[in-house]
Amino acid sequence: MGIVKVLEVISSSDQSIEHAIQNAVDEVSKTVRNIDSVYVKDIKAHVKDGKVSSYGCVCKVSFRVD
Repeated sequence: MGIVKVLEVISSSDQSIEHAIQNAVDEVSKTVRNIDSVYVKDIKAHVKDGKVSSYGCVCKVSFRVD
């Protein structure tokens, strides 16, 4: 029987939600192996002068424990 752990991280990007999610995976991948999936728990956008200036998300990154 395998064990899966979940790590919750907050990530942001000035490009897109997809880029913010990829940033989360990139950072977690630096110290964690066997990443299986990412659950996006929350999304938000910051607005400046009537335009979206950055995107943020709270991600739950799941990975298998060796």
